[in-house]
Amino acid sequence: MRILYSFINFCILALIVFIVGRKVIVKKFKERREKINRDLDNAYKTEEELSKAENATPIDTKEEPTVQFDGGLDLLRKSYDEKIKNLAKTEDEELNNITHEEMARLRDEAVDNLCERLKKHLAKEPIASKIREREPIIAQKLIDRIALTPGDMCYLMSHKVLYVTLASAHTLSSDIIEKVQKAAEEMINKTEGEISFRVQISPELIGGLRLRIGDSIYDGTVFNRLYHLKRDLKRRSLIGALTAEDVIKDIEEGIELSVPQIDVFQKGTVLSVSDGICWINGVADITYGEVVEFECGERGMILDIEKDKIGCVVFGKYENIETGSRVRRIGRIARVPVGEELLGRIVDPLGNPIDGKGVVPTNKTRPIENEAPSIPCRKSVSVPLHTGLKVVDALVPIGRGQRELIIGDRQTGKSAIITDTIINQKDKGVYCIYVAIGQKESFVTELKNKLEENGALSYTTIVCATASSSASMQYIAPFAGAAMSEYFMYSGKDCLVIYDDLSKHAVAYRELSLLLHRPSGREAYPGDVFYLHSRLLERAACLSEAAGGGSVTAMPVIETLAGDISSYIPTNVISITDGQIFLESELFNEGQRPAVNVGLSVSRVGSKAQTPLLKQVSSNLRMRLAQYRELSNFAQIGSDLDDKTKAALNIGDRIMAALRQKRYAPLPDWQQALLLFAVLEGFADDINVSEMEKFEQDLYVYFNEFCPEIKATLMTGNRMSDEFKERLKTELTRFKEGE
Repeated sequence: MRILYSFINFCILALIVFIVGRKVIVKKFKERREKINRDLDNAYKTEEELSKAENATPIDTKEEPTVQFDGGLDLLRKSYDEKIKNLAKTEDEELNNITHEEMARLRDEAVDNLCERLKKHLAKEPIASKIREREPIIAQKLIDRIALTPGDMCYLMSHKVLYVTLASAHTLSSDIIEKVQKAAEEMINKTEGEISFRVQISPELIGGLRLRIGDSIYDGTVFNRLYHLKRDLKRRSLIGALTAEDVIKDIEEGIELSVPQIDVFQKGTVLSVSDGICWINGVADITYGEVVEFECGERGMILDIEKDKIGCVVFGKYENIETGSRVRRIGRIARVPVGEELLGRIVDPLGNPIDGKGVVPTNKTRPIENEAPSIPCRKSVSVPLHTGLKVVDALVPIGRGQRELIIGDRQTGKSAIITDTIINQKDKGVYCIYVAIGQKESFVTELKNKLEENGALSYTTIVCATASSSASMQYIAPFAGAAMSEYFMYSGKDCLVIYDDLSKHAVAYRELSLLLHRPSGREAYPGDVFYLHSRLLERAACLSEAAGGGSVTAMPVIETLAGDISSYIPTNVISITDGQIFLESELFNEGQRPAVNVGLSVSRVGSKAQTPLLKQVSSNLRMRLAQYRELSNFAQIGSDLDDKTKAALNIGDRIMAALRQKRYAPLPDWQQALLLFAVLEGFADDINVSEMEKFEQDLYVYFNEFCPEIKATLMTGNRMSDEFKERLKTELTRFKEGE
């Protein structure tokens, strides 16, 4: 038999070399391992606990060696190489032109082929006999795991009977049946109910035992192991694997990492599915927000629990789910990968990379739903988060740990403020998470390119749920971003998370709620939409030193219609946040960029989030702008103006011009303070409004080149003394004379 196997392998190798030639580098194959009839001798080796969520218990069989799966890998190389060759347009084309997506698709086909071959091999003699020899051991392992769940207790209280099914691929011995039945009866004797025990033969299980008690399944079958093997191999992301041998090696590594296990899980049945919503029966012990997996491989999250059915939103393609199919409980709530490895990447709300750069090399995860930090764990906001925008840092300052809303109509510059804020965090130790909810893909691509051009992508993660994404993905996107930001906060670091925008998030949640048959309220939104955003934004905080000292600053975005900030969603979010930056369409159309309405914009943290220098310089700036706005409205209807009014309007025009700023050009604090000081002290009164930009640039150049000591003092951010003020005025006078 060994000679026959060696001859077949030699023929396969010769065929591959003949078809592919030198394009596929296959230098040598691994030596033949033990024959496949030894595979199942160790089918249930030592099993370490896979994870608490998976409810797996180790199997104590340390003496058994590792199962080998090479029985199908040699023949797999031939079919895999042929498929890769078919992708090439000509014989001279390099295989590096094949995309990772095509290679992953071929890898999945190869895994399917491998698992099908394994099923056939493991069902044959003498392997099947060796599996049966281990069934008493498996039965004892199942008995050690069985327990009544809360769902079973409720079922017993109402029906007085609990159904127990023992399944195997063949007829079981009476000893095993009696042993399992006795254990089930002893378990049920503690209650007032009875059991209905039956034995079932299911050849598709291949080998091993499966015990079902109510909705709970204790699975120790070969079929279950192959299920996990297939799932794990398909979830492995290919990195640089562009030849057949690389992919085969990746599959072999995945097999070596595969851990045999006895699964304990619950199963339910799909009642109906439509529009991304799936109704499920069974899985009585499931919790809100828990993840379930369907037979087709798609996953979903529980969002509604009723007396007789459970509502689930589907993350993937719900068209692949069929009514009557089985759904299994994963045993954990939805989680996303977190860590520094996500920086510089674009991922979907589940943490899967969508930027074509391969797998994200992190094994750290956090639940998307998490409790907000308690009051004792927080401290007051005091450290500024500089945006680099003069009008924001001077008039609506933002602190680290604050929640500042950006609100305004469409196309008024909300995204411009976001982009400049992210760019300005360079070298400031603030990590950024940008969550795109319902945005165009072209906009996300443009944002990514701008961040990359300005060197800001290296400390930024983009969580993308575009307008083409399902409502369920748009719903979990901001919670995924919050989880990623919390990793930095609880690590003692500072993070900025931006939700762009929550008005589209509310629409997605409204769609899901209506499909889940929840009663609608104002503007057809569900009654808990306020709680939805409050539990999201409350997760932003500035932690005390005892709690770690990190912070998460949240900048949610809300889009209004015709400037109406009194509608349902805007008023909700305004009441949750610590202030808002209101962008006005009228100012935007007049050429004032950023178009911040100073009267409606406010920061409840106020000057606590400013440096002493900027606080000193801008102390009366808001009052002077309010006076200017009132006088400008009066001047539109009045003809004769006195000299005092004209002077106020004159300096107001220059202040407004000084607050204008181009995109992607954030300024450091010392330049902002220098410009505002010069304008407010009257050094720009004789400058035409159209020449204010040139005046500003010349001012920066002059102090950079000729006043390094003054610049150094301004960069400290400390409050100016009277002596320093006079010195600064003297230099400003020289600057004016030099013009």
